[in-house]
Amino acid sequence: MPIHYYIVLALALFSIGVTGVLTRRNAIIIFMCVELMLNAVNLLLVAFSKMHAAKLAAFDMAGNVGAEAQIFVFFIMVVAAAEVSVGLAIIVMMYRNIHSVDVNFLNRLKH
Repeated sequence: MPIHYYIVLALALFSIGVTGVLTRRNAIIIFMCVELMLNAVNLLLVAFSKMHAAKLAAFDMAGNVGAEAQIFVFFIMVVAAAEVSVGLAIIVMMYRNIHSVDVNFLNRLKH
């Protein structure tokens, strides 16, 4: 498959994520949109890694090419999993204390 299909898909996913973060007030929806943006970046990293490996395979230099980006994607997924656990704990505590997951309500907690 050509690389521009992956680029268009990742751009669409990232755009949906940015739109969701900027327009929604529900903390869980915002959280899901941030994860969607991370997955769009992961998709691009893997697609470019495979494209780079395919080009070097044509020149018989593809020993361990492409593994770096995929290892980087693995670490991004590990950090995203840690983010999910901490973020959901914060959202649950926010819901327990103020009985809402509306992020605009958090501005009132400053005063």
